[in-house]
Amino acid sequence: MATLRKDYVVARRVYSEDSFDEDHEKVYRVHKTILDHVRGCDSKRVKNTALSFLPIIGWMKIYRIKEWLLGDVVSGISTGLVAIMQGLAFAMLASLPPSYGLYAAFFPMLIYFFLGTSRHISVGPFPVLSLMVGSVVDRLVPVGGSPANFTSFEGLEPDEQRVLVASSVTFLMGIFQLAMGLLQVGFIVVYLSDTLVSGFTTAAAIQILVSQLKFVLGLVVPGYSGPFAIIRTLENIFGQITSTNICDLVMSILIMVVVFIVKELNDRYRAKLPVPIPIEVMVTVVACGVSYACNFEERYGIDVLSFRYQPPITPSVEVWQDSAVDAFPIAIVGFAVAFSVAKVYAIKHDYTIDGNQELIAFGVSNIFGASFKAFAASTALSRTAVQESSGGKTQIAGLLSAMMAMIVTVALGFLLEPLPRSVLGALVIINLKGMLMQFREIPYLWRRDKTECVVWVGTCLGATLLGLDIGLAVGLGVELLTVVFRIQFPMCSVLANLPGTDLYRNRKDYLHILEPNGVKILKMPSPIFFANIEFFREKLEQAIGCNPLRVLRKRNKAIRQIKKLVKNNEIPITEKGFGGFLYQTNDESDMNMEEFDRPIDQKDLPFQINWNADLPGNISVPRVDIHSLILDFSAVSFLDISTLKELIRIDVDVYIVSCDVNILEKLHSCMFFDDEIQSSMFFVTIHDAMLHALEKHGRNKHKVNNEEKTYTTVNIEGLPLDVNHW
Repeated sequence: MATLRKDYVVARRVYSEDSFDEDHEKVYRVHKTILDHVRGCDSKRVKNTALSFLPIIGWMKIYRIKEWLLGDVVSGISTGLVAIMQGLAFAMLASLPPSYGLYAAFFPMLIYFFLGTSRHISVGPFPVLSLMVGSVVDRLVPVGGSPANFTSFEGLEPDEQRVLVASSVTFLMGIFQLAMGLLQVGFIVVYLSDTLVSGFTTAAAIQILVSQLKFVLGLVVPGYSGPFAIIRTLENIFGQITSTNICDLVMSILIMVVVFIVKELNDRYRAKLPVPIPIEVMVTVVACGVSYACNFEERYGIDVLSFRYQPPITPSVEVWQDSAVDAFPIAIVGFAVAFSVAKVYAIKHDYTIDGNQELIAFGVSNIFGASFKAFAASTALSRTAVQESSGGKTQIAGLLSAMMAMIVTVALGFLLEPLPRSVLGALVIINLKGMLMQFREIPYLWRRDKTECVVWVGTCLGATLLGLDIGLAVGLGVELLTVVFRIQFPMCSVLANLPGTDLYRNRKDYLHILEPNGVKILKMPSPIFFANIEFFREKLEQAIGCNPLRVLRKRNKAIRQIKKLVKNNEIPITEKGFGGFLYQTNDESDMNMEEFDRPIDQKDLPFQINWNADLPGNISVPRVDIHSLILDFSAVSFLDISTLKELIRIDVDVYIVSCDVNILEKLHSCMFFDDEIQSSMFFVTIHDAMLHALEKHGRNKHKVNNEEKTYTTVNIEGLPLDVNHW
């Protein structure tokens, strides 16, 4: 990009915030109250608000049947095939019979079709959510152990108990999502950064991989939950490794190799293929046929599927009470993943999505699905990619894919009954490639931002070893600590002028800079509040070269001594002030230091003390070599500047520049200003404050006066030129 070589000329007053507002007639806005908003409500707004809860009306009005219908049909069929396979596989992650995955691929989509704002995401089971639900199921209904002592479990088989737990957790998850949507807190997803989500999903991929090893190896392994469950699972697997079912293992390896190769071909020739090759469906059909023909279930003891439709179910309040802490992070993760994927495709296809409406849509979808024994629904990136890349334009494609899942459930499920569970386990593992490849982000994050790398590694390790629920809390904690660390210890810098310009930069970054004597400029790149006020104080002291409070106390002690000497006529007064003398002071260690924290009145002294001049030999006061301190608050969003009073009390002028207008309004409204902290301290730019400080202290020799206004002329032409400021 070519360097701009332009010049501009500016002629204006030196503006403080007060004079700027006065000259330009600032309008002070009155914020509307809730009552004002209610009064402004009319029938049109009520209608628009009501219609916003049914986004389907908006996109159905613009639906182009001739252009979009064929693409939606093809996409619906392609996505439906993938959704069926993923539903069967992801149900095992939730520790449920595979057939229940088809319910999760059907019922939630029926509601999202009407309430969702995204036109491209494929709603249904997601592996991370399935695993999180499965951890609750394994905790309350462990394999080979006694279930929780709930009255709602009485008379139910173990599988039925598991389904009850999964559907109850999903129902509660939906309630949380619906409540957050109605309360308009969709912004909560911003607290899950991309780095945190990447580390979390990578850990989930590891957990999923380990959980599927028992199916691939044909072993009976109890489900573990809680911290270090993954270690106990691996111990159990390796303890039974000699009992591996060879038929399951060989079939799984063959399927993983074939699926991996075909998926690589799909990626390489994506532009040339009208739709991706549905390799998962193909290997599933082949595996079903081979298993049925060779009677794998009886000959090799392979575990196969079973299908039957289940009636609606009432959620268990006892499960709610026990799993509320688990359901909330599941709700957050499910929404965060779905919203992130939806946002990607909304930007790509130039339409908008509403985060709060998405929360409502997923909340109602999960409540409705849980009533029909479905488990947690969100979206899967791979399934959504198929729906979009195969020509899907609207959620008609999603509705068709859901209908295919229901057709399989009620009519064609028996054809999949010979399917070995090891096949589904292999399909789950091979589809983890994308999430596991996120390990490659570690070197990049380390080079770009080490704190982000710490968040990624901390989240991944926490979620892997401690479980996904605790791991998410660990990740949020690490992320919060990094934010606090950045705010509490910001990168402050001392600025200097670039000669020939009105620009100010870090003095360490440039060779040719201009720093007028007696003026220091400090930039604070973060809010100033109780957590970092001491750090800010330290940076101030480093910038000015002294401790203001210590200087003030020393001066007050000296004034008290001088007053005693003057009163007793023990100090010779000269034209320059006072002369030298010898005077032995008493020990003042027992004096109250708080008396010296405020300036002592000097009106009764017959002279003005110059603290930077030579003082009597036994009076030692640190020198203050600056007369003005300019604080650049352009990056400060809120502040507590009471510490500046110490500087003002030792005759250092403090100027605050580029302060946010909202902060100024808040300071005015809460009557923050007093005799020491005044609104005249605030200036529009650093240069305005610099010119004012130099003029006040008689250092600005080249100002132009016109009608009592001080003007500054700046002439810039690519390279710095002489400026008539100083």
